[in-house]
Amino acid sequence: MSILAVGSVAFDTIKTPFGEVTDIVGGSLTYFALAASFFSDVNLVAVVGEDFGEDQLKIFRGRRIDLKGVAHANGKTFRWGGEYSLNLNSRETLFTELNVFEGFQPDLPESYRQADVVFLGNMHPLLQQSVLDQVKTRRVVGMDSMNLWIETTPTELRNVLGRVDIVKIDDSEVRDLAGVYNLRKAAAAVQGFGPRTLIATRGSHGAMLFTPNGIFSAPAYPLEDEADPTGAGDCFAGGFFGYLAQSQSTDEATLRRAMILGSVMGSFCVEDFGTHRLERLTIDEINARYRALKQLTDFEDL
Repeated sequence: MSILAVGSVAFDTIKTPFGEVTDIVGGSLTYFALAASFFSDVNLVAVVGEDFGEDQLKIFRGRRIDLKGVAHANGKTFRWGGEYSLNLNSRETLFTELNVFEGFQPDLPESYRQADVVFLGNMHPLLQQSVLDQVKTRRVVGMDSMNLWIETTPTELRNVLGRVDIVKIDDSEVRDLAGVYNLRKAAAAVQGFGPRTLIATRGSHGAMLFTPNGIFSAPAYPLEDEADPTGAGDCFAGGFFGYLAQSQSTDEATLRRAMILGSVMGSFCVEDFGTHRLERLTIDEINARYRALKQLTDFEDL
């Protein structure tokens, strides 16, 4: 089965204590698609500028990624720059240039409108709604968001939340969205807005899954080498929703396995700058780290 994924493709400039890179291919949808393509076919809907050519598109070539929905517009591609502190958990945005993404209006190819899994990337809630209005059938709808939309478009965001099954945001955004500091209570409040399932990502502290049946915590894999956390949360989402598309189930056991695969994909992303680690990643490495993470958290009953 396939995933319909809509969001941003960009050029990133990244600086961490371990090095820096300029104008590499990034954007939340890029990371999501590369991670998800290990498990499922991915149909991309995005916009890029005249500066985004075949040299950049080759990142997606040869993978289970369809590019019919990637539009080329006159102007420059979305650009973002950020600098991380030594612990890699805090980040300063140096610049954001929306460029062609500012006028982005998702237009789904007809072949994309019968979707199995729909993933709405981090963008204006009205754009997320417009995607759902174009999709004729879908089994699971997931979404991402951020503090900007929580603060500036709360009504529109609530409307989208009422139409999705799973929302993935970080723990601070869960608290902001609910207006409650306690994470468990905040998660319950967000679930009350519509999505039955909530994923609260917590950076290097892992992620938590909240469903009507309970709570599950997925730890972050302890890495020996860390270079750049950009896109780790998007890779988490790619692993999670990619596995859901592959498995054709959303029962509790499947959701928990998807959480672990999300953690696995996010961990690989951090090991190198941008998408470099994902580009040379193999399915055997993914399976090995899945088993290692399972062993890390395995224990016997008293």
